[in-house]
Amino acid sequence: MEDQAITAEDITKRAALSALGRKAEELIILDVRELVSYARYFIICHGSSSRQVAAIADAVRVDVRDELEELPLGIEGMQSGRWVLVDYGDVVVHVFDQHQRSFYDLEGLWVDAPRLPLPEEPVPARPAAASPM
Repeated sequence: MEDQAITAEDITKRAALSALGRKAEELIILDVRELVSYARYFIICHGSSSRQVAAIADAVRVDVRDELEELPLGIEGMQSGRWVLVDYGDVVVHVFDQHQRSFYDLEGLWVDAPRLPLPEEPVPARPAAASPM
């Protein structure tokens, strides 16, 4: 993304697509701009094992770094793989194992936050078929 400022929306889209690419389950994006001053968006999802939780969080970190040249301000919880938080400032990614997600119920805590639609990966254009001569 040369010569363009990276936005919170760019990070949110890339992080969500990365998590979905690693089979994150029940991913939601919450718009928390009107509710908190420290972030604009929360991404919440879960994996089926501690290994998958760590893989999802690592994929988010690597893809955002490689594609947007943005590094997280911090990452917490990678060792346990039960709840990994990847903090980009305006975007906070929460990757849980299923039990921790149910226990902490961030969706219930932030029930007043609007849910945003999930991003879709653009479909590459198909090459034109050669016409018979």
